[in-house]
Amino acid sequence: MGKVLSIILGLICAVVGILLLIKWWPSFLGGLKATVPAMLVVGGLVAFFAGVSEIKDSIAAKKEETKKEEVKK
Repeated sequence: MGKVLSIILGLICAVVGILLLIKWWPSFLGGLKATVPAMLVVGGLVAFFAGVSEIKDSIAAKKEETKKEEVKK
């Protein structure tokens, strides 16, 4: 019974959400205008720091590789 109930509640929530989205369209666009730039800033910073971290990791891996080659000699 729980699976059927979750499907019914999911459909009800989806229909109510669509109706409210239509009714509150200008407010939705205002919120979207405020949210998208903030998400782009945060996403850009995450991508930047991930790239910096990856570069640091590759430099550290190269250093370890050269150390291993020196030990073998």
